[in-house]
Amino acid sequence: MILKILTKKDIQNAVTMAEAIHAVKLAYIQLSQEKTVTPLRVQVPVEDREGVVLFMPAFLPQIGSLGAKIVSVFPQNLQSGLSTIHAVVVLLDAETGCPISLLDGTYLTALRTGAASGVATDLLARRDSRVAAIFGAGVQGRTQLEAVCTVRAITKVWIYDPSPDVAKAYANKMKQRGDPIPQDISVAQTPKQALEEADIICTATTSSEPVFADEDLCPGVHINGIGSYTPKMQEIPGQTVARARVVVDSISASLAEAGDLIIPLQNKTMEESDIHGEIGQVAAGYIPGRESDSEVTFFKSVGLAVQDIATAALALQRAEELNLGRNIDL
Repeated sequence: MILKILTKKDIQNAVTMAEAIHAVKLAYIQLSQEKTVTPLRVQVPVEDREGVVLFMPAFLPQIGSLGAKIVSVFPQNLQSGLSTIHAVVVLLDAETGCPISLLDGTYLTALRTGAASGVATDLLARRDSRVAAIFGAGVQGRTQLEAVCTVRAITKVWIYDPSPDVAKAYANKMKQRGDPIPQDISVAQTPKQALEEADIICTATTSSEPVFADEDLCPGVHINGIGSYTPKMQEIPGQTVARARVVVDSISASLAEAGDLIIPLQNKTMEESDIHGEIGQVAAGYIPGRESDSEVTFFKSVGLAVQDIATAALALQRAEELNLGRNIDL
């Protein structure tokens, strides 16, 4: 049995952000059309380390892609200099069930999560958006900015992180990336400063409480919330969620896992009917996206296996075309 191994570098060389955004958009459409097999992910808590391991399978029959991701989220790793998130993705042959590829899932997770916000930003943010604010200066925050800059002509960026040194390193790193990321990247001293001009906001943190105040938002802002993945985590103020046009990646998954929605629902500041719909429905034209320049739009992503498998399948296809990766005979 031959298994192709794709490293982070292989995936980076194989797939551009624009290509990942397109792949994730198609996956979202298939999901909302109920043309995928996507069970809710299984969570295995590791309580003494405040960690969790997620098992995420999916089958996309339209593109013949089958596989699963195993991802761990251990915030305490930062204390020892390790990344919070580690992951691997396994792709299987949809005809035989044989494993065909093992991919680095850590970078792929950041890539597909950025791509998800790219899809949502393209569909929901104002066309004249020029200023982005990123909350969270980790790996996820990097691909969030890359994706936003891929779909909008961003000219200025604010980065906020509780650690100023981490935020400064992020700003310096992202300035080196070049087009489409602008050189004008500033470290905000407070969340309010980050929001003063923001047209687009991305939150990529592990916070259990809102990372900014609702009253500091500009009219017509678009928000991508990607950090809250458990019922007790909350990045976005309940007041913001209550007044925003809320679009999710999956209604069932969000209601089961997303504290950004579960907490306002529990507090009776919103109803399930206030959720406008799924991003795949917007992408397919089944429901409208933004309807005015003044409304606040909020995309809540908990992360879905269809994103991982669609992006991994694309990476494998490109890697084979470019002769990337290493074949292992199991």
